[in-house]
Amino acid sequence: QVQLVESGGGLVPAGGSLRLSCVVSRSIFRINTMGWYRQAPGNQRELVARISSGGTTNYADSVKGRFTISRDNAENTVYLQMNNLKPEDTAVYYCNVVDSIGGRYWGQGTQVTVSS
Repeated sequence: QVQLVESGGGLVPAGGSLRLSCVVSRSIFRINTMGWYRQAPGNQRELVARISSGGTTNYADSVKGRFTISRDNAENTVYLQMNNLKPEDTAVYYCNVVDSIGGRYWGQGTQVTVSS
């Protein structure tokens, strides 16, 4: 059974930092893209950042320069370092992976709350 286990969410003041982690179970044979999405109340789920198997990264304009995505292929783990957090970053953050045949998998989500 495929599992994506996220951790690292929490409550921080504006300007603070958090680091999210997502460990992917080894039942996914070949992981291609790994990424983070977020969903705030009343909003659609949106892409925050993603990283390809080759290390190419994409970021939402709203987080460029503040967030950094990275991955450890040996540990099947993806990270999201979030700096200079703003109240508008408050959301549930979801880990997402896409395997080599297009299968998509989601984590259960971790809450990030930024106080003003």
